Amino acid sequence: MYCQIHRQQKTARERKRVAFKSDLEIAQAARLKPILEIAEKLDIPEDYIESYGKYKAKVDYNLLRTKVDAPNGKLILVTAINPTPAGEGKTTVSVGLGDALHYLGHKTIIALREPSLGPVFGIKGGAAGGGYAQVVPMEDINLHFTGDFHAIGAANNLIAAMLDNHIQQGNELDIDVRRIVWKRCLDMNDRQLRFIVSGLGGKVNGTPREDGFDITVASEIMAILCLADDLEDLKRRVARIIVAYNRKGEPVTAGQLKCQGAVAALLKDALKPNLVQTLEHTPAFIHGGPFANIAHGCSSLIATKMALKLGDYVVTEAGFGADLGAEKFLDIKCRLSGLRPDAVVIVATVRALKSHGGVAKADLCQENVAALKKGLPNLLKHIENITVHFGLPAVVAINRFPTDSQAELDVIKEECRRLGVRVALSEVWEKGGKGGVALATEVIKCMEEPKKFNFAYDLNLGLKEKITQLATKIYGADGVDFIGSSSADIEQIEKIGYGDVPVCMAKTQYSLSDDPKKLGRPTGFKISIRNVKIAAGAGFAVALTGDIMTMPGLPKVPAAENIDVDSTGKISGLF
Repeated sequence: MYCQIHRQQKTARERKRVAFKSDLEIAQAARLKPILEIAEKLDIPEDYIESYGKYKAKVDYNLLRTKVDAPNGKLILVTAINPTPAGEGKTTVSVGLGDALHYLGHKTIIALREPSLGPVFGIKGGAAGGGYAQVVPMEDINLHFTGDFHAIGAANNLIAAMLDNHIQQGNELDIDVRRIVWKRCLDMNDRQLRFIVSGLGGKVNGTPREDGFDITVASEIMAILCLADDLEDLKRRVARIIVAYNRKGEPVTAGQLKCQGAVAALLKDALKPNLVQTLEHTPAFIHGGPFANIAHGCSSLIATKMALKLGDYVVTEAGFGADLGAEKFLDIKCRLSGLRPDAVVIVATVRALKSHGGVAKADLCQENVAALKKGLPNLLKHIENITVHFGLPAVVAINRFPTDSQAELDVIKEECRRLGVRVALSEVWEKGGKGGVALATEVIKCMEEPKKFNFAYDLNLGLKEKITQLATKIYGADGVDFIGSSSADIEQIEKIGYGDVPVCMAKTQYSLSDDPKKLGRPTGFKISIRNVKIAAGAGFAVALTGDIMTMPGLPKVPAAENIDVDSTGKISGLF
């Protein structure tokens, strides 16, 4: 997708000069190194490598036990402004920055999430980067990869099957079938499954009840896999999952259903990080894939910790804009793990900022400094959040498009310098690692700056207060309206002893507000919380805003319509 946007915007002169390829064509033409060579770069003993063919492998999590005393490398978090149809290229910049650091001679590892099949076949596309800054093998990564998502779906649905079977076999735990909160899941955008009725067809087929599906990346099992320290911690977390409430209003857990052992057996291999490489042979861990708008949006803790023990620099990415992925990385993942980023990269594009300034997508290739200035406050708010509220040094990466004018680029640079924030052009889509050297140089300097890391809220506050802190401080809202069942939900969560957990906000990615139409840096709005769920196993509460869905639907023209495979097995149309 990203590559296609660039191709469409090239001038006639540039078309004559450069032969353009799609992301898929670039990836398919790449000469990959055997995965054992990539592992050797990281000094990973062969005993800890489990190959999945020639070019991808899993790394045994027990490797971490041998690295307890090894120093950690530097952690670089890549985030962005609120995404727009114009594209920001956050994953592309993450991969390109890793390649640039590698090109400069540093032992670098990239840590990214695994793509979900939902957006791959929907509208957003995959998550392997673009142009000459990609992780490969691209088709494998974007499709079934090593089967992690299938294992997560199976584990999730095993709990659902055991829950309904318990009710069918006598309901010893006195589960109230009207208060079952555990859903089945599927790694596909399928709106038809959001709300269903199951158990029809007579007594032998179960108890009729309302039910529904989430997309796999919204499952609590996904969050648990990405936050677990090891296999034993994973089992403890699974046992804590609240699946329903009994007729007395008391929580019923997966541990009471005796699920945790079987779930862990299904997930024992999925818990191992996946090792691949970039086009320039920089090692990359691709592991875990919670969405940032409906989950916590970060790759696995195990992969991040392993990368920090094996590399001098680790480049990791948090989903969507800094109001979602970065906030959750810092307030949830860092809080639960003790990790602290050494620098944050905020990705922006001229095109996206003009989109935030009200320019239609068809007109984004035209210079419009006034619209750029109108949209610039979106970037400035994200800079404020990272540098002021979280106390971390930041670098703005301007992901350059061919249609960007010098005047437009200068406006962004001047505003960043006025704020005392480092800024650099990124040209990694076209040039690979060499196109990211300027950015890498600024990031290395940035990591030497003083930092005073803060969380966005105190964990000891009540859930309403924590939600309000996020809304007013990070989003810029005037306050919060607790509508629907949210107040009762919070009262119940605090009553059963989970009021002291972090908050995972389920919010639109397109705006700082909960209204996707409010672009730029909106003011004079409130955030509406309609219901709140406890993810006791993951260790956070999920607050759902606006119309956010945990099972997305396909667009009018799904990307799947353009995907095909020829008689030799070669895929086309994936990007």
